[in-house]
Amino acid sequence: MNGGTPVRRERFPSWPRVAQNDEDGLLEVLRGGRWNRMGGKFVIRFEEMYAKLTGARHCLAVANGTSALITALDGLDVNAGDEVIVPPYTFVATVNAVLLRGALPVFADIDLETFQMDPKRVEPALTDRTTAIIPVHMAGTPADLDAITAIGRRRRVPVIEDACQAHLAEWRGKKVGTLGTAGCFSFQGSKNLNSGEGGAVLTNDDAVLERCYSFHNNGRSRVTGNAAFGYQHNGANLRLTEFQGALLISQMSRLEEQSKRRDENAAYLTSMLSQVPGIKPARWPEGATRSAWHLYMFRYDKAAFAGAPRSSFLKAMSAEGIPCSSGYQPLNKEPFIQNILGSRGFKRLFSEASLKGWREKNECPMNDRLCTEAVWFTQTMLLGTRADMEQIVEAVKKVQAQAHTLKA
Repeated sequence: MNGGTPVRRERFPSWPRVAQNDEDGLLEVLRGGRWNRMGGKFVIRFEEMYAKLTGARHCLAVANGTSALITALDGLDVNAGDEVIVPPYTFVATVNAVLLRGALPVFADIDLETFQMDPKRVEPALTDRTTAIIPVHMAGTPADLDAITAIGRRRRVPVIEDACQAHLAEWRGKKVGTLGTAGCFSFQGSKNLNSGEGGAVLTNDDAVLERCYSFHNNGRSRVTGNAAFGYQHNGANLRLTEFQGALLISQMSRLEEQSKRRDENAAYLTSMLSQVPGIKPARWPEGATRSAWHLYMFRYDKAAFAGAPRSSFLKAMSAEGIPCSSGYQPLNKEPFIQNILGSRGFKRLFSEASLKGWREKNECPMNDRLCTEAVWFTQTMLLGTRADMEQIVEAVKKVQAQAHTLKA
């Protein structure tokens, strides 16, 4: 940024990775003439394969990760006037799904070291209106499922795992998405398992599966199918197409190999970055045994960089050929939430006092701090070589050495 040669000139690996089996699957669907799941075979085959891969009893493929969350909420009868516990450090879909059910999101602050929902903040947030807890396995690393599911069992509140970023992640050797009452995944274009758009709901509960299937298929039953115009309850069309099912099957053939590469590179990167003053890689909660590494996250302490603000660090890293971002902003402070809570519908569902005091009750100071310190690398960067990881660290150290020259 101050002149000279950047640490890196090459691009990091692109995404998605495409192979011959992707093309073969798509052409088979195209020529077969059955393009949606009704009468098709690819979506059903994917559901069977993903259930086996994760160890879940059931997998239901849906249109996207947001659809998975909405479907799971309906499957657990979360309705208008209810409350749902969510973390403030997550993609907006977690909150949008709750709001679309007419329920009130209640934020439980995060643990600053792990970037995950802090279990100590969950139980105090529960009320007699709480009908679900949604921990998010942020960046692909599991949240503390021991503590959170224990709270759910004790208070008889179901846990929906938002595992949209966490393909193949594990808690004590078990795949995430299978330890709560339901687990939700995304297969959107940036995700480690990718079909452009797509999602899935996992559950070990037969009744939850039946309700989820019906909801995602306009209220039709799995038993009667689509031949009869009979409906179990309300629903929507949130089905996955056969094209996406075929892509997911072919992409799955490389998922484990890619995940191992990310594991190895992330461990190597952490071993080096942990030695750099002012760089604090996100810590795993005790019990997490594998991360999906959808993101590599760390905290930036400007005091170790001559007081240079994070924005200057990001700009300098980019100039050195290392792309990175600042991540999420405080979701609990987004104006759109206040606008929705002030809407006619929510005023009919919740008392004036509860809506008026919502902002004060949903302060998340740890998340506020994290949103000023966090730095992200994307999962594709972890598909590179050990030399790529060394270049990342070289750039960090180079920026640190010249931090006194960076402008605020």
